[in-house]
Amino acid sequence: MYIRRRRGWEIPESAATPEGLYFSRRELMGAGAMLAAASLAGPAAAQRVSDLPDPSAGLYPAARNPRYTLDRPVTPEAKSSTVNNYYEFSYGKNVAPSMSRFERRPWLVKIDGLVDNPQELGIDDLLKKVQLEERLYRHRCVEAWSMAVPWTGFAMKELVALAGPKAGAKYVRMETFLSPKVASNQRDFRYPWPYVEGLTLAEATNELAFLVTGVYGKPAPGQFGAPLRLVTPWKYGFKSIKGIVRFSFTDKQPLSFWEEVQGAEYGFWANVNPKVPHPRWSQASEEDIATGNRRPTELFNGYGEYVAGLYAGREAEKIWF
Repeated sequence: MYIRRRRGWEIPESAATPEGLYFSRRELMGAGAMLAAASLAGPAAAQRVSDLPDPSAGLYPAARNPRYTLDRPVTPEAKSSTVNNYYEFSYGKNVAPSMSRFERRPWLVKIDGLVDNPQELGIDDLLKKVQLEERLYRHRCVEAWSMAVPWTGFAMKELVALAGPKAGAKYVRMETFLSPKVASNQRDFRYPWPYVEGLTLAEATNELAFLVTGVYGKPAPGQFGAPLRLVTPWKYGFKSIKGIVRFSFTDKQPLSFWEEVQGAEYGFWANVNPKVPHPRWSQASEEDIATGNRRPTELFNGYGEYVAGLYAGREAEKIWF
């Protein structure tokens, strides 16, 4: 695991066919037709899939949910879009330049495991089954920096309802795409690709758990985790898996990516607590990436009223790291 120390918030937290990113028959035909039409117009008109209009663009901006408000200004997109952790593509923070080969369409999402309704569906078909809304959330990185973001997406409990968990399901294991040709850092043998994260079923159905497809009133750019990522604002940011292609419901606690890489520093729970320091630095305060100002860190990142009850009786467990 790389450890690079620059500014206060820059302390890292942590084949031909991709395993998690592949074409459904309908999506393949659609993408092929678009590319064929472009190529008929001549070489100069030929386009990559990523250059074509996002088929979900008409869904944005979504109505803002007034229940979720901020105690600080929204971080300007010009800043938040260049401070992202996405180790599949870059070990630095300005990820976008490393994503030139990343395609957001076609994108197939698999739901399996202990469910009544296992299924595979394209991201645009999934979007037809859920209600998009915008939420203003604080984001707290384990590296002790923070930002405030207007996410667009849908409550994770909607996906759980689509799956229909069986009685024995206790956890949701999430997996990102696997494509070393697209994400060059997935060739790095020191890491257990693909990226895996997990939540308890109670966490996944908490009202705050949010599956994100857009940001700043439009479809999310790749560096934000498009076309589907998780946001759990009461947890440290490394729980926010990006580029999700699979949700597996299970009775066993998943071994998450950073837990496997360095379990002494990055555990399964990852709830924000200013009184519990990371093994190598304090979590008592955080740096706002927009202003450079520091503010005290809040328990559960200020979302305790929504989530504290999830952890009642777990006091003996390491629910912070």
